[in-house]
Amino acid sequence: MRKIILAVLGVLTVVGAILLGNYIVSNNKRPKPKFKKQIKTVFVKHVKNQNIPIVLTASGNLSAKNKIDIFSEVSGILKTSRKAFKAGTNYYRGETLLSINSDEFYASLQSQKSNLYNLITSIMPDIRLDYPKEFKKWQSYLNGFDINKSTPKLPAFSTDKEKYFISGRQIITTYYNVKNLEVRYSKHQIRAPFSGILTEALVSPGTLVRVGQKLGEFIDPSVYEMEVSVNSEFADLLKVGNSVALSNLEKSKKYTGKVVRVNGKVDQVSQTIKAFIDVKHPDLKEGMFLEADLVAKSETDAIEISRKLLVYNKAVYIVKQDSILSLVNVTPVYFGDEKVVIKGLNSNDQILTQTLPGAFDGMIVKINKNK
Repeated sequence: MRKIILAVLGVLTVVGAILLGNYIVSNNKRPKPKFKKQIKTVFVKHVKNQNIPIVLTASGNLSAKNKIDIFSEVSGILKTSRKAFKAGTNYYRGETLLSINSDEFYASLQSQKSNLYNLITSIMPDIRLDYPKEFKKWQSYLNGFDINKSTPKLPAFSTDKEKYFISGRQIITTYYNVKNLEVRYSKHQIRAPFSGILTEALVSPGTLVRVGQKLGEFIDPSVYEMEVSVNSEFADLLKVGNSVALSNLEKSKKYTGKVVRVNGKVDQVSQTIKAFIDVKHPDLKEGMFLEADLVAKSETDAIEISRKLLVYNKAVYIVKQDSILSLVNVTPVYFGDEKVVIKGLNSNDQILTQTLPGAFDGMIVKINKNK
């Protein structure tokens, strides 16, 4: 009897525990949270296919179009000039840049001039007797001979006999020796071939100048030239005379240049071709770095967008039915640094103007109507 009572109590205990557990569970059951579905807002614009000019971006350093390296063809001590031979000094065309001491050379030149004068003087009696008709012109030549001035040209020969006579007295040889010395004497003074500025000075007054020594650099600051490399694909589109928009790296200053030369050879390694641009502006300096925008051609039925909007370099997102995001394949025709020109969209398609994180094909979106 006792065992039966214990068994019944055990069963009742188990049943009570189950009922109590179900009661507790049913009372602690919370409603499932409801999440509000978020729809992202996008910014779009309507596609307007049109002619888009293809602008090639290139860069390079400015170099003076008229620039010379100054070398010495004679030797001597550099003399002090009216203007200091230092970088930054301006000179006008024909003004003396450098003057090299020529006292010794000048004495040698005067000696040769005197020798020529004496030779001609010594043949005057023979000319009077043998060539009386030619005496007057030779007499006039001597009268006009000034040892301190440039040697005048010898009189023209009337006959071969006169020519042989003059030549046999070493007059022609002496004359050309004098002219040669005069040319070398003139090289002791180096004059500016054009108005410009000295950008480099490698010597100073009192320095011994040697033949072939570089003395400095002289440029014309009014016209500069920039060499740029352009993809050979557009070689046939680059035309001499095309206008070019130039700017500094900060885009704070704009200049206008012109294509003046296009190289006919393509670099085999980089597959680029060099174009040369002339530009004039008082703010420009030798060695400045500029960026150039060259208009090569135009693409019809195209649109220009930010490169950030291009997906996998072949597709863009558009919004269909004002709420569904769709990934559409396009044809990129030109990549710039920040922009890309694409074809393949229909006019009035709604294309994203800003990137959308987590975007995918078929995503539900909301168009921002605020303009």
